[in-house]
Amino acid sequence: MVRESFAIGSVRVRAGAARDLALPITRLVTGADVDLPVRVLHGREDGPTVWVNAAIHGDEVVGVEVIRQVLAGLSAKTLRGTLIAVPIVNVHGFMIGSRYLPDRRDLNRSFPGSPRGSLAARIAHLMMTEVVAKCEVGIDLHTGSDQRSNLPQIRADLDDPRTRDLAEAFAAPVMLNARLRDGSLRHAAREHGATVLLYEAGEARRFDDWAVDAGVDGVRRVLARLDMIDAEPGEDPPPSVACDRSGWVRARGSGILHLDVHLGQEVEQGQRLGGLSDSFGRRVRLVHADRTGIVVGRTEAPLVNSGDAVVHIAERD
Repeated sequence: MVRESFAIGSVRVRAGAARDLALPITRLVTGADVDLPVRVLHGREDGPTVWVNAAIHGDEVVGVEVIRQVLAGLSAKTLRGTLIAVPIVNVHGFMIGSRYLPDRRDLNRSFPGSPRGSLAARIAHLMMTEVVAKCEVGIDLHTGSDQRSNLPQIRADLDDPRTRDLAEAFAAPVMLNARLRDGSLRHAAREHGATVLLYEAGEARRFDDWAVDAGVDGVRRVLARLDMIDAEPGEDPPPSVACDRSGWVRARGSGILHLDVHLGQEVEQGQRLGGLSDSFGRRVRLVHADRTGIVVGRTEAPLVNSGDAVVHIAERD
């Protein structure tokens, strides 16, 4: 029996086919159309409907490359189920390398949105109605912000058995039990009954190869766990370290920062993480860990002011 075609926007994608389409968002002041780019792979065989998206923040480009590489290795003829890929959600921000939309709104605080609200609300509504509402699982790809880099990690509701199972399948170095934020895609999708993983890795505006590779491998492992593709042969990856909470160590003075710790390093409470110096190299203040755990994020900015976040430490579950 032939599988039914998949409806999205104004088109239908037949079973065993891939289709690129552009969902209308708005027009620029020049009159040029702005569209949400989407690729649908509608497999010949039945299976889950899953979405993967990136660049909700327009300067977070790692996920765009993750999606490109994942799609390059998939075929609708062999896929079981349906995959909806949205590589660039914040099209306006992506075009100018900005985290935000032109009105300075954070798109990831604007879900589920509204068809007659702000630009952010309209994009959020389009994403929810045309993509999320059709899916049961989603993977939301992010990077660090504000000159910060992140260790590859999954943030999700690890108290939910299915979510935890998929987080374990992704096999990032760390999986963090992260609370839901009002207005986020993850929160709105959960309200619709979807299982959502949020992937964080790398730094904004950069294709960090290690962050891209971990993301590609993780997405493919989740698709395999859902039986949409065959699992890759070879050794199983190391299991993710489950972490229950996390927090940023903040600078207690201002100066030029020199960090002595790297992403993924395990640190002890009270351990020296680095130090602050003045412009002549005189030590102003040391930076110490306020908890025991794993370094999952760090600032890459050399200049810090008192109160700035410098090292993100996740505590083991």
